[in-house]
Amino acid sequence: MEALYRTDYCASLRDADIGKKSTVTGWVQRTRDMGGIIFLDLRDKTGILQVVFDLQDIGEEMFLDVENLRNEYVVKVQGVIRKRDEETYNPNIPTGTIELKATDLEILSKSKTLPFPVEDYINVKEELRLKYRYLDIRRPHLYDNLALRHKTTKAIRRYLDDMDFMEVETPILTKSTPEGARDYLVPSRMEQGKFYALPQSPQIFKQLLMVSGVDRYYQIARCFRDEDLRADRQPEFTQVDMELSFVNQEDVLNYLEGLFKHIFSQVMDMDFKEKFPRITYQKAMDLYGSDKPDLRFGMEIVDLSDIAKKCGFKVFRNVVDQGGAVRALNIKGGNSFSRNEIDELTDKATSYGAKGMAWIAIEPDGNLRTLLTKFLSESEV
Repeated sequence: MEALYRTDYCASLRDADIGKKSTVTGWVQRTRDMGGIIFLDLRDKTGILQVVFDLQDIGEEMFLDVENLRNEYVVKVQGVIRKRDEETYNPNIPTGTIELKATDLEILSKSKTLPFPVEDYINVKEELRLKYRYLDIRRPHLYDNLALRHKTTKAIRRYLDDMDFMEVETPILTKSTPEGARDYLVPSRMEQGKFYALPQSPQIFKQLLMVSGVDRYYQIARCFRDEDLRADRQPEFTQVDMELSFVNQEDVLNYLEGLFKHIFSQVMDMDFKEKFPRITYQKAMDLYGSDKPDLRFGMEIVDLSDIAKKCGFKVFRNVVDQGGAVRALNIKGGNSFSRNEIDELTDKATSYGAKGMAWIAIEPDGNLRTLLTKFLSESEV
C-alpha cells in the first residue's frame, strides 16, 4: 500500500468524487458478510463511508483479513469511489449514494472486546463510560459536543477581536480572593507552610488591567470554586470574562447582545434581527421567581393579592394584611395531576418558604374542582 496514510476523510467524499482513487483511515463501525462480498462501515471524525470488499477483486488472503475484522479495529483502506446501486441508497448519511470499492487493506490496530458499544444514546453506567473515556468520546454525540464548544470559543474570539478587545491570560496560581465559595489550595514548594489559591474568577486582575490602560480586555477563563454542585456549574468551569473602560451599562449590554447574536449565527446558523427583550431584576423575580429565568417555559407568576385581600378566605386575607403576597401559576394540563402529586408540590413549595399552596383545577368542560369554592364567591373564583 502507498505510504500516504490518507487522501480523504470518510464523510468528505461525494458524488463528484466518483472514479477517484482514495485512501481512507478510521474505525470499523460494523461489517456485513454477504458471502463473497463484505460491506464495511468505516468511521472517522467526519462520519461514515461504506466500503465494499469483493473476493474476486482482492483475493482469498486479503478477504480472510476482512472476515476477521471486528468493531473498532483501526484500518487503512485504498480503493476507488463508485456510485451505489440506487436501491441501497442511505439517506441518513452524507455519503449515502456512494461507496469505496476496496483494492487494498491494512490493519493498523486491533481492538479487544468492547466494554460497551460505541453508539449514541446507549444505556451505560457513567462510571464505566468515564473509565473508558476514550471510547465514550468516539460516540458521535460526545464528539459533536467537543466540536460545538470549539466553534463557540472560536466565534467568541473572532467577535471580541473585531470589537478591539485584547485577550490577556491571568495567573492561575495566585493569592486568595474571598468570594462566594471556598478556595482550592496548592502548597508552595518554595515557601513551606504557604499555599497558592486557584482563582474563583479573575476580577482582581481585570481591574488591574483597566487601571493600567488596557481599555478592553477579555479572557476565556478557568475558574475554580470549592462549593456544592449546581445544576449549571461544577467545581471547575470556564467563563467568558471581559472588562471595558469608559462605558456605561447600555454599552456593556450592547456588546453582550452582539456577542450572543454572533455566536448563534456562526455556530447554529441562527440569525436574530430584532433586539433582545430586557427585563428588570424586580420584574424577573415577580414574573418568574428567578433572576435568570428561562423564558421558553412561560408560566409567568400572577399576583392575586388585590383579589385575595378582599376575599372571604381568611388565610389569603391575613397573608396580604401582614404584608405578604398571594401568587398563582397557570399550569396548562395541570388538571391531570393526582392528589399525591399536588401534595408533593405543596411540600416542595413550603420547603422553599411558602406558607402553603391551594389549587383550582379547571376540567375540560369548564367545571371547577377545588376546595376553595367553599370560601370564595363566584366572581372571586
